[in-house]
Formats: sequence, structure tokens, C-alpha cells
Amino acid sequence: MLLLVALVALSLDLVSKIVVVATLSDRAPVKLLGGLLYLTEARNTGAAFSFAPGATMVFTIIAMVVIVIIVRTSGRVRSAGWAVALGLILGGAAGNLTDRVLRSPGPLRGAVIDFLSVLDPYGGFYPIFNLADSAIVCGGVLAVILAFRGIDLDGSRARSRS
Repeated sequence: MLLLVALVALSLDLVSKIVVVATLSDRAPVKLLGGLLYLTEARNTGAAFSFAPGATMVFTIIAMVVIVIIVRTSGRVRSAGWAVALGLILGGAAGNLTDRVLRSPGPLRGAVIDFLSVLDPYGGFYPIFNLADSAIVCGGVLAVILAFRGIDLDGSRARSRS
């Protein structure tokens, strides 16, 4: 289940970025939901939500490490919740890593395509982001909830410490 979730998240991210580059490059932002959401193309050399611009190599390495850790851990995951959480993180990390590896200015230094903006077409209210960023955040929030509830990777409850 983990790899299926990752594949869906990765596929949605990659397809959305292909569509954005093909239709929104050099175009004014598109207003959706009465201005609650905008579609606009932006190139991001930082982390999720445009954090730490210019640190592309650092985030490329972090994404690679995260992917390796999740893949190595995947065999122990028996909990559906953990499979979804780690699958979302894996798919999101792989989506943004694909941009960093394949897009200009060059391998391992490429800019990530961001295209979703909340309330402001140019990211003034909230940073511009993409589906991979959303998958990473949703997976991270779910992982925190599972950890606080004491649910282990195998689906069992962690023993109370006395």
C-alpha cells in the first residue's frame, strides 16, 4: 500500500507540473474559487513552500536520504495509516527530487515547479507550492498523529511506559 500511495502522489505531482509548464508559462495567474486559490508558475530553488531559496543541493541530498530511509523501512510497515503517511512523504519527496535532478539550471541543482497560491496570485499571503509539497505536509501531519496515538509501524500500540 505504501508504494501505491507513493506512486499516486508522484504521478499526480509530475502530471500537474507538466500541465503547468505547458499552459501557465509566461501567463498571468489563473483565479480559482473566487480568488481563494490561484494557479501560477513559479520556479523554486528552496524547500517546500519556498523555504530557504538557493539551497537546492542541500534539499536534493535531504530528499535522497528521506527516500532511502522510507524505502528501507517500507518492509516493516503493516499499519495502513503509516503506509499512507510514509507513501505521501515518499511520493512528494520523489516528485520534488525529480525536478531537482531534471530541470534547469542542471542536474541536482534544478528548480522545483510550484504553482498553487492561496489568496494572492504571487505568493504574498502564503508561499506558492505544489502537490508534492502538499503530500509531504499531509504525510508528515499524519505521521505525527500516529506517533502521538502510539501506533507503531506494524499497527500495534506502543506499550505504556511506567
